[in-house]
Amino acid sequence: MGAVCEPVLRALPGWFGVERAILQYCQDVEQLPTWVAWVEDAVPGFVTIKRHKAYAAGILVIGIRTEYHRMGIGRALVLAGEQFLKAQSVLLLQVKALSSLRPDDSYARSRAFYFGMGFCPLEKLSGYWDLENPCLQMVKSLA
Repeated sequence: MGAVCEPVLRALPGWFGVERAILQYCQDVEQLPTWVAWVEDAVPGFVTIKRHKAYAAGILVIGIRTEYHRMGIGRALVLAGEQFLKAQSVLLLQVKALSSLRPDDSYARSRAFYFGMGFCPLEKLSGYWDLENPCLQMVKSLA
């Protein structure tokens, strides 16, 4: 699965520009529930979910190639993950994104996507990644 997802991550340097993170995500998708979108023979995107508690999970990584943005692929992948989690009685889904405290066009689009999917901001975590990359934790009820 990592070999299928890695080209997507590498095609998105505005979101995934740290080599060790890309390699870690490629390992993670081998171990965790992952949904991959296919359009003909191409992989436009994927999402990987990580369970944190019996009642809570998170979107560990989601990547959609920019030429496939605004086509409903990300929405379909997140909804597939949500259905999987609901079937396991998971109540909360969270995701972390770069906070608006550091202006970034790519992550502004990510936050807009998550808002559109029903996520709400929970907390800004200024030291979660590092001081230059403030984190915004967003949550969504699956109940």
